[in-house]
Amino acid sequence: MLIFFGLRVVYRTIGHGAFHCHRCGGDREYRHRAGRRWITLLFIPVIPLGKAGEHVRCSVCGTRYRMGVLALPTTAQMLAALPAGMRAAAAVVLQAGGGSSEPARRKAIDSIKGAGLEDYDSAALDADLSTTALSAHPAKDLAGPLNRLALQLAVPAREWFLADAVRIGLADGPLSDEERHAAQEIAAQLGMTPAQARGVITMTEEGASA
Repeated sequence: MLIFFGLRVVYRTIGHGAFHCHRCGGDREYRHRAGRRWITLLFIPVIPLGKAGEHVRCSVCGTRYRMGVLALPTTAQMLAALPAGMRAAAAVVLQAGGGSSEPARRKAIDSIKGAGLEDYDSAALDADLSTTALSAHPAKDLAGPLNRLALQLAVPAREWFLADAVRIGLADGPLSDEERHAAQEIAAQLGMTPAQARGVITMTEEGASA
């Protein structure tokens, strides 16, 4: 009697989600799959061996990717990152200046609308300021939204973003020490060096006083 043994890798799905598929060219659903090697008997897995790695598989085109692909933002995440980052930055700058200056508030709302959140208004700004005021470390709250935004901004775009945040503080006069510190923290979370931050802040101040 013949007994057929073999070696086979069996994959199982351990997660789902959305990612940007390079082959499809857009956001797609994926399956997170983990593999394990098995000894087979008559092509049936009977004895498990070591793990065979993990991958992401597009549910539409079937292309397999390494897990690192999930670190890249989806199109939807990219569209949401700019207004989310500007909201966080504006709230920290305004809070550093006291949060009550009407010119600064108007500039903050205009900047956030310009970032893509067209229905943003004074009530939404108050809600953001309340959240920032209740935080024990408001500057650290910038890390999440600004780190995600930094992944998709080139250096000139980061400088533009910082300059727009600085203009919020300048809307009612020269920057206070607190506003300047907030601007420097924004720059740091965007991955800019202290020298870059000082250069952008100084140029923006000079432009506002010209």
